Amino acid sequence: MKKLSVLIIYLLCPFVMMAQRETSPNGRLSIKTKGQQLFINYEQQKVLELTDFPFGDSSASFNWSFVRNIKEDYQMLTGKRLHCTNEANEYQTALGKNVRLVLRLYNDGVAFRYEYTDIQGNLPPEHAYVIPEGTKRWMQQWCDSYEGFFPLDTTCQVKPVPSYSGVFKSAEGWNNRWGYPALIESQDGVFALITEANIEKGHSASCLYNEGERFRVTPDETFNFQLSTFNFKKTPWRVIIIGSLEDVVQSTLVTDVSNPCQIKDTSWIHPGVVSWIYWAYNHGSNDYDIIKKYVDMAVTLHLPYVLIDAEWDTMKAPYTIEDAVNYAKSKGIKPLIWYNSSVGWVDGAPTPKFRLNKPEDREKEFAWCEQIGVAGVKIDFFSGDNQKNMDYCIDLLESAACHHLLVNFHGATIPRGWQRTYPNLMSTEGVYGAEWYNNVPTFTDKAACHNATLPFTRNVIGPMDYTPCTFSDSQHPHITTNAHELALTVLFESGLQHLADKPESYLAQPAQVQQFLSHLPSVWDETRLIGGYPGRFVIMARRNGNRWYVAGINGLDTPQNLSVPLDFLGKNKKITAFGDSENTPWDIHTMKVVPQEIYLQPRGGFVWVIE
Repeated sequence: MKKLSVLIIYLLCPFVMMAQRETSPNGRLSIKTKGQQLFINYEQQKVLELTDFPFGDSSASFNWSFVRNIKEDYQMLTGKRLHCTNEANEYQTALGKNVRLVLRLYNDGVAFRYEYTDIQGNLPPEHAYVIPEGTKRWMQQWCDSYEGFFPLDTTCQVKPVPSYSGVFKSAEGWNNRWGYPALIESQDGVFALITEANIEKGHSASCLYNEGERFRVTPDETFNFQLSTFNFKKTPWRVIIIGSLEDVVQSTLVTDVSNPCQIKDTSWIHPGVVSWIYWAYNHGSNDYDIIKKYVDMAVTLHLPYVLIDAEWDTMKAPYTIEDAVNYAKSKGIKPLIWYNSSVGWVDGAPTPKFRLNKPEDREKEFAWCEQIGVAGVKIDFFSGDNQKNMDYCIDLLESAACHHLLVNFHGATIPRGWQRTYPNLMSTEGVYGAEWYNNVPTFTDKAACHNATLPFTRNVIGPMDYTPCTFSDSQHPHITTNAHELALTVLFESGLQHLADKPESYLAQPAQVQQFLSHLPSVWDETRLIGGYPGRFVIMARRNGNRWYVAGINGLDTPQNLSVPLDFLGKNKKITAFGDSENTPWDIHTMKVVPQEIYLQPRGGFVWVIE
């Protein structure tokens, strides 16, 4: 009997070892190590290699210990999903005498950070991601405003974009600085999206610098770094969302690892759709009569907000900003106003400037906003990812919350989870959006492909103030169809969804289009990717209450027939369909049966509203 027991234990050993293997709760994700290299596997196949960890000893290796199983359930006020759940297995390993690596394996990705028990001088260098040549990737060359394209490529040997603020290149002349998020297709149908989350006071954000196939995580400049003030002694979470495109698009991993809401009373926070003045005029809002037009448009379309953009402090006589605010309030429209952050573009930039930089000035300004009835602020022209900018943004969010002000960051870095910690953050630009029709002719030919890439890259990680849905032309024309433009209001998630076109353009559209905009949600109970591939096409379904919005766009210059598998919706529905017509600007009709496929014109699109 004793020999039999020993034999059973011996035979079970491989299964015991397998149970202790570092995996996600559902077992689809796992890690393996070889010396000081770490491999992330998806369903037993390698997705990504990480190397160059800051081990204190060249002979050291990973020695994982299980810490805990995490199960979390939380609510969001904005985003792709209001009710979020996640589960992870957490492990840790020492890398040296004073640093350990804490790693979480979620069902849809991996998050890890470095924790320090003692710090002498600056933080040690972090790891590098190995992206082999030949791997499909959609990566944005870094610039401080994150306003660039995500072109499909298979090499890191890419020429720098000279128009970006600062050109970063290797000795061979290739661009070598890259912004988040970075999407790769490691094998057919398996994707990894690399980013970071949970920036706190004292942190700087990071980006990727590469030498060949190695892309090293590199924090931006840190000022006044002292151990005594670095009270958390940990880095932000380095995040990799992994799986199918559906897994990537639907993931909430960026907010999953971010600090919970720090605002006790959130009852005053109301997302919504905004009428926006800047796009049509490529100018600010110092003309009271033009502001009135946009307020009146908001009234007609039943939009809750109007944004009064730059230069309101130089309102043409005899009016003042208070007059414009009072007019909006008298019509039941909540006004938002613009500020220059005065840390980025200052000389030659629009006003008002230097009103928010000092704590006492910021308190005075936000108290005044609250007093006169301003509902939120758009703050523009930051100067990158360094600690000063990160601390400043957090100060702005906290101060604005004290005065019940919504916040929209423009000319700023990408979201990294603050939308959970500070839910008054409604949106962030950090995207090459419709505003660029004002600046250069480049966007005209690239917009359709770019628009069909953003749902798989930039918008995965948080709200995106693209300023969509322009039927008319600004300084440079657009060649996307009307239905393509309308679809962007559903495809692109933003707590404040700014409609960019001029009032006369919206009010010239069919009554059904105006009614669609009047009922357009800016928050979603549920989001599903129905189909797509970066740059080619995207079809998404989003639910708000009992109503589903299904939207799709064609990113190509040729037509496409696309399948639309919506069996989960059931049958016998009331459907209002917005599409493109060969001979007229719109094809609008109703249906009772959900189609299984759809024909899209070149650069075309569609929206179905399903009751």
